[in-house]
Amino acid sequence: MTWINMSSCTTKLNSMKQHDVSRCVIVSGGDDYLAEQAVRDLQDKALRVDPQAEVIHLDALTASEYDFDEAVSPSLLSLRNIVQVCNLQAADEKLIDAMSAFCSDNRDGDASSFVIARHDGGLKGRKFITRLVGQGASEEKIPELKYPNDKLGFVMDQFARNHRRVDPQAAQQLISVLGDRTAELAAMCSQLCFDFEDDPIGINRVDQYLDADPQVTGFAVADQALAGHGAQSIESMRAAVKQLISPIAMIGALEMKLRSLAKASAVQSGVISTAEAKMSPWMLNNAKRQLSGWTSQGLSNCLQALAAADESNKSNAGDPVYALERCLMLISHKGRNI
Repeated sequence: MTWINMSSCTTKLNSMKQHDVSRCVIVSGGDDYLAEQAVRDLQDKALRVDPQAEVIHLDALTASEYDFDEAVSPSLLSLRNIVQVCNLQAADEKLIDAMSAFCSDNRDGDASSFVIARHDGGLKGRKFITRLVGQGASEEKIPELKYPNDKLGFVMDQFARNHRRVDPQAAQQLISVLGDRTAELAAMCSQLCFDFEDDPIGINRVDQYLDADPQVTGFAVADQALAGHGAQSIESMRAAVKQLISPIAMIGALEMKLRSLAKASAVQSGVISTAEAKMSPWMLNNAKRQLSGWTSQGLSNCLQALAAADESNKSNAGDPVYALERCLMLISHKGRNI
């Protein structure tokens, strides 16, 4: 999938003339956070055109054509409204008739209100988008964040929105921890920009900010073990446990690191393609650099040991810290029996 830079979308929206903003804009599909961000950007754009405009929220699940007509009409409180319509895919035909008439009547840009509609991107109600676009509405298609490069582009863009830069390694660390939680990832990027003046933000700042996160601690412990520093990784792990970080969280980070090595090995040997690995270029290259001395059997031994340690932790069988210590020593010896 090709990443769509949200800052370029915002620039495009900001360059629109007033009559373009006045039409119905449909935000369709994509990651929920990105879609909400696009709606906020459109609302901010409309408010810059008319700071006195009233924001009105309608849900297409329950709103009627009369609700819509009233919402887009001038009132005693405001001559121009910003009408946000969510769940467009669930609208009935009468509501779409009203929205279609609004778009058609205001092709010249003299509308009294702005309309921002949200569609989930599925097949249901897709005909509504086609019909409204045919009457003069515009559609903003929002990207998904399915692949590593998409997430990396998103993180880079979040820093760019704050007029800052981030090192690729630091960006990848953020993605490793919060890659599937877009809103938290965006909030973390903003907080880093607020708390630190570095430009670019480096991995040390990211680790400093996230040192209380069990996954980050797990990655740090994993890096020490992968570098062959078994005793140091055990010492770091014990310190983390004293800070009430769960061994299970660290086991998860270790598993993720080892699976990255396994994918890198498979790419290097030609078993799978780079695309099939579904890893960002930075992560793949970093994993390849850590492959020296590893064998397939060694990786398998470590993954099996981690699975056993995970089961031991979850079933309360045996000493979970000791099981994790054994895993760290095994990893520091690249899976060779010690």
